[in-house]
Amino acid sequence: MNANISGKTLGKAVLTPSGVALVKQRLKIALVLSSAMIVIYFGFMGLFAFDKPLLGTILAPGLSLCIVLGPLVIISSFVLCLIYVLWANRVFDAGIRDLR
Repeated sequence: MNANISGKTLGKAVLTPSGVALVKQRLKIALVLSSAMIVIYFGFMGLFAFDKPLLGTILAPGLSLCIVLGPLVIISSFVLCLIYVLWANRVFDAGIRDLR
């Protein structure tokens, strides 16, 4: 298998400048969304580990801050996934079609 990146080829595919830009754009959005999820998740875990009294704050009878934030962490993962899917369908897939 030929994997000469400097020669702008990867296997049998030729990497055009627009293809390289598309791959860089996909990497950028993946890193941003992954970083956001890491910050959200580890932020919640950090609160859970180091500030339990804050998470135990009662917002309403039978409803603590932890009960609100826990599902928000899960919902945020779905929202970030939706953002990526919408971006991929609108930008990345169109860019792939243009390369063909």
